[in-house]
Amino acid sequence: MNAEASEGIDAKIASLGDWRGTCLTRLRALIREADPAVVEAIKWRKPSNPLGVPVWEDGGIICTGETYRDKVKLTFARGASLADPKRLFNASLDAGTRRAIDIFEGDDPDAAAFKALIQEAVAVNKAKAPR
Repeated sequence: MNAEASEGIDAKIASLGDWRGTCLTRLRALIREADPAVVEAIKWRKPSNPLGVPVWEDGGIICTGETYRDKVKLTFARGASLADPKRLFNASLDAGTRRAIDIFEGDDPDAAAFKALIQEAVAVNKAKAPR
């Protein structure tokens, strides 16, 4: 685990100070449970978002965790390749490669289904990774 990136994600969560931080903390824990080998990163720092975007990787990007005023958005880099029997994906459904889950205050995504998506995303990444 990249300690600097993990600390950056901790700082991002702490800066939120509301339900979005709680939500991102829960999702982060589920990602780590689903894939103990996950690597955390911070990408896309810019003046309007100096803390950057939390990213979880294993064999490539699994998903990103963006926060907006009204939602937490988890975008799966290869989401269009993933089965989603519980229909967690509710955003970017027309995108060619990615899919996203928008979580609004009060939403409680199915933990088992979410972890299954993470595990499947890792499997797809590793199947596509150059050998």
